[in-house]
Amino acid sequence: MNEELMNEVSVPLPPPSLPADIRTLRVALPLITVSWLILLTVVVMASVRIQRWEIAPGEAMTVSSRIGFMPTEEGDAVPQRYVADNGIRFVTAFGGQLSILDSILGWLDPYVRVDTYTEHFGEQTPTSSRRLGFQAMTGAKQIAEYVAMSKVGLEASLKEGPILIEQVICQDAPAKNSACVNLQVGEQITHIDGVATQTLSLLAAQMKDRKVGESVVLTVLPYVAPNEETEKKPKKVTVTLMASPDDERAIVGFIPADTRVTSLPFDVNISTADIGGPSAGLAFTLALLDELTEGNLMGKGRVAATGTMDEKQNVGAIGALEQKAVAARDAGVTLFLVPAGQSPDEMKAARAAAGSGVRIVQVATLDEALKELRGNGGSTLPKTLKK
Repeated sequence: MNEELMNEVSVPLPPPSLPADIRTLRVALPLITVSWLILLTVVVMASVRIQRWEIAPGEAMTVSSRIGFMPTEEGDAVPQRYVADNGIRFVTAFGGQLSILDSILGWLDPYVRVDTYTEHFGEQTPTSSRRLGFQAMTGAKQIAEYVAMSKVGLEASLKEGPILIEQVICQDAPAKNSACVNLQVGEQITHIDGVATQTLSLLAAQMKDRKVGESVVLTVLPYVAPNEETEKKPKKVTVTLMASPDDERAIVGFIPADTRVTSLPFDVNISTADIGGPSAGLAFTLALLDELTEGNLMGKGRVAATGTMDEKQNVGAIGALEQKAVAARDAGVTLFLVPAGQSPDEMKAARAAAGSGVRIVQVATLDEALKELRGNGGSTLPKTLKK
C-alpha cells in the first residue's frame, strides 16, 4: 500500500506553462524598443538643420485687408474708399532652411524644390538675401501706389529716396578697403568725406572728380530689420574707389536699391509684415485701383496676380511660378494673372501644377491685366476719379 502510494507520488509532473502576459511581453519588448528608436530617429531628423533650403508653395492672400488710407499731416482729404468684397490676391512662396526630415519630404513632394546653399543664395548670404527681400517689397509698394494714383488722375510723383546698398561689386581679388569688403547689403550711405549725400544725385555730384584708387570716408547707417526698435548709430567706413565695370570712372562699388518714395495727396499703407520680394507689385496696383473706384474690378470668381510693376506700368517676371500656382489652386483661385516674361517651361509647369480649375493668363502691362479683368466680368476703370 505504501509502495504503491510512493510510486504514484514520485511520478514527475509536467513543467508549468508560462503565463500569457510573459509571452506577450517577450514579443512586445523588441517592438517597443524598435518603435522608440524610430521615434527618436524622426525627432533627431526633424530637429537637425542642414545646408538645404526650400522653395515651396506659400499662400494666396487678399490685399484689401492690408490696405489703409490716411490723411497727411497737412490734413488733405482722403478719397472715398470702396472696400472690395472680392479683392485680388497676391501669392507667396516659402523659402526657409530645412531639417533632414524636411529635406526628405521635400524631395518626395513634386512641388517643392530643395536647393543647396549656392543654388538658393548664389553669392549672397542669408542675411543679405533677407535684407534685399524687404527692400524690394518696400519699393514694390511705392511703385504700385504711384502707378495706381496716376492711372486714375490723382497727383502722384516719385522722389529720390535714401541711398541703400542692394549689392556690393566684388572683383576676383578685392582691395583691402574696397566696398566689397567694408560695406554690407542694407546699409544706408549718408555722407562722403563729411558732405551730406542723402540721394544718389548728391552722391554722384560728389564723385564727379574722384580718381580710381582714392580713399573716401563714408558715413553709413547699419541695416535695421522691419519692426526692429533698436536705433542703429552711424559709423564711418573708409573705402578705396574702384573703376566702373562699364568705363574707367571712379565708383564706390555698390548697386543701389530702388528707394524712390511716392508723393501722394494722402497717405497709403500696405501692411506686409515680414513678407519680402517685389513680385506683388501687380497685385498691389490692381488692389489700389479696386479700392479707389466703384464697382467690382476683378469680376467673377477669385482672382490672383503675381509680377513686378515699374513706373511705366510694365509687368516683370518673377521666380517660383510653379509653387505660386499651387498656392493659387489651393486658395480656390479661378483666374491667375502672371507676367508675359515667364519662360515656356515655367508656364507649362505652372499650368500642370494649377490644374484645369485655374485659368492662367500672361500679361505684359497693367492695361493688359485690366483688359483680362474686364473679360472676366470686371468693371471698366474710369480715366479720372470724381472730384
